[in-house]
Amino acid sequence: MASSAIDSEIFGNLFGTPAMRQIFADETLIQRYLDVEAGLARVQARMGIIPQEAADEITAKASFEHFDFEEYKRGVARVSYPILPLVEGIVAMCKDGLGEYSHWGTTTQDIMDSALSLQIRDALAIVETDLDAIADLLAGLARDYRDAPVAGRSHLQHALPVTFGYKAAVWLSGIERHRKRLAELKPRATLVQFSGAAGTLASLGDEGLKIQDALADELGLGRPEITWHTMRDNVAEIVSFFGLLTGTLGKIGTDVLMMMQTEVGEVFEAFQHGRGASSTMPQKRNPVSCELMIVAAKAMRQHAGMMLDGMLQDHERASGPWAVEWLTIPQAFITTAGALSQAREMLAGLEVDTDRMRRNLDITNGMIVSEAVMMGLAPHMGRQVAHDVVYDACRDAMQKGKSLYDVLVTMPQITETLSDAEIRSMCDPANYTGLAGEMVDRMLVSSGR
Repeated sequence: MASSAIDSEIFGNLFGTPAMRQIFADETLIQRYLDVEAGLARVQARMGIIPQEAADEITAKASFEHFDFEEYKRGVARVSYPILPLVEGIVAMCKDGLGEYSHWGTTTQDIMDSALSLQIRDALAIVETDLDAIADLLAGLARDYRDAPVAGRSHLQHALPVTFGYKAAVWLSGIERHRKRLAELKPRATLVQFSGAAGTLASLGDEGLKIQDALADELGLGRPEITWHTMRDNVAEIVSFFGLLTGTLGKIGTDVLMMMQTEVGEVFEAFQHGRGASSTMPQKRNPVSCELMIVAAKAMRQHAGMMLDGMLQDHERASGPWAVEWLTIPQAFITTAGALSQAREMLAGLEVDTDRMRRNLDITNGMIVSEAVMMGLAPHMGRQVAHDVVYDACRDAMQKGKSLYDVLVTMPQITETLSDAEIRSMCDPANYTGLAGEMVDRMLVSSGR
């Protein structure tokens, strides 16, 4: 039975997704090892390095269904590395000793790194699809609520009015940057590795780089400028990127979670019977997707740190730091996939209460727009004087439990300067959202949505 949350039949779909787990499952990993070995055999047969018959036999047998998994597990326990037992398995599967031509001129890390690149290529396709979907959802929220006023908050206090569309567009801006980062890092993250024992392809003479290029084409991977056995910035970059991505999802989750508080009640995760329910408090509707997005961001911070630590590799082949990746990369991908899945579900069903947003704007009795009044008075009496006048009006309103408007219309220095209609307009939060709508429009155009 599984013993970790990401693989658990109980918790697994809270912290990951079946599609991403499958990419990093044992049987998929072994198949990717076999794919690399078979691809190498085909390339070398075309170049006349090994017999075509051997390449055909290796390709025909390089399938997990033909593979003796139980014997392989015993071999890995014996060797403590996964490729020598794999090659032994290929030899055992192939007829007439033709499997002896597998693994020609390569080394363990070549096979593992190339297989990892194949896994990463498939896994990043899932991440890209999820990011596109989340961007579409956020663009829809930004467009639909472009002009819906809501309290902007600073230090958890009412600051100035914004719009909910503006909040969604700010979230979208982060996701759009991640989409660009992903497009930029993909070529660096999906490179073939074929370099031999110390990275110099010494065992293959003048043919080594030609084989490397041909293997890259065969597997659909990029060509490295030089061996990357112990230069691991490309894989560390992916996990660091996931740290940024889940951080953004965690920020969105934090905002929604806080807007779901009973005292705020402006947005809610979609209602499903029993979802987010309490075992003892029937009224509860917990922000469960938001919580899981936040947890993923916290976990990814540790994964990114592990990968940065794992970059400190010695000489041409590392003595141990490489194995850090075996622990970290699958967990990082699965955790990120889980956070993306939770974000898609939460945003797709998000319930937005614009009436509650409007009522919350009024809970400070108009003081959320005190800046608007100050800036309206500033041309007449100076900004600092206007600040002090409105500051006193706010204190008076709080002490007397009155609205800011009711206090302002009793102050001669204000009524002599501004008309009642001007004061009333300044005290309406919907009239002081600045260029929020224009910023939403610009973000939507920039994102192509």
